[in-house]
Amino acid sequence: MRQNRFVEKSIEKLLFVAAAIATISVALITIFVFRSGLPAMSGYGFANFLFGADWSPGNGEYGILALTAGTLAVTFLALLIGIPTGVCCAVFLAEILPKRAAAVFKFAIELLAGIPSVVYGFFGLIVIVPIISEHVLPLWQRVNPDAQTTGLSILAGGFILAVMILPTIVSISENAISSVPQDYREASLAVGANKRETIVRVLIPAAKSGILASIILGMGRAIGETMAVMVLTGNVAMLPKGILDPVATLTGTIAMEMSYAGPTHQEALFGVGIVLFVIILILNLAAQAIARKMGAVGRE
Repeated sequence: MRQNRFVEKSIEKLLFVAAAIATISVALITIFVFRSGLPAMSGYGFANFLFGADWSPGNGEYGILALTAGTLAVTFLALLIGIPTGVCCAVFLAEILPKRAAAVFKFAIELLAGIPSVVYGFFGLIVIVPIISEHVLPLWQRVNPDAQTTGLSILAGGFILAVMILPTIVSISENAISSVPQDYREASLAVGANKRETIVRVLIPAAKSGILASIILGMGRAIGETMAVMVLTGNVAMLPKGILDPVATLTGTIAMEMSYAGPTHQEALFGVGIVLFVIILILNLAAQAIARKMGAVGRE
């Protein structure tokens, strides 16, 4: 008994130390980023930094509105494509496909998470970008005759990001749907609901917390992605007017410019990191608030 208690206490202390190290590491990183970036933001002016449309470090211009707009545009398009596709795929794997076949497809989908992001970027550059410039652009020009694009655009970046977040959304959503008790299915079918109605009205609402968690994680992956987006979006710091426009993102700008940035430029890039940190924090808080609200509604 004493030996078991000693082992349990040792494990508890080890877990506490690991949690403390993780928490302290996050705190130190946050302090470092804010300490490095706030001087540039305050020196240039917070309003000018956040809402200025010109990002030209060589001319002393550090407005990040175009970078923020590009990041949000690419992320929104990725979520617009990835969420319905991922949830539908999760439902298909959990409720429609036979278990053996579902296991094979799930394994294949999870393999997508192991592909390096730069490979996604090169795939998009070789396959997606030519399709946009040769096939999508002529269709778009019927609506907007003046439209032009090289293929490096919001559409290319958003499409590849949607593929990259699919493993996260599919895996977690499928586990959440599969975890719904079998009694729910039997009760729904017993009152006369068919398979489709059971999925839409019973299983998905019952698994909504897990589905929302998958969306939050996918959103974080999309916002924080660097290499694939940097390769596919064109890296032009301009406010986008359409999905075929090239854009620059917050992460891509940091990755490209940090290696040659001077002192002031480097501080401004840390300021970009602060904005990215705040955006992710706001989105996570909003998602958690929605989850709590949905949970309260479900309990009622």
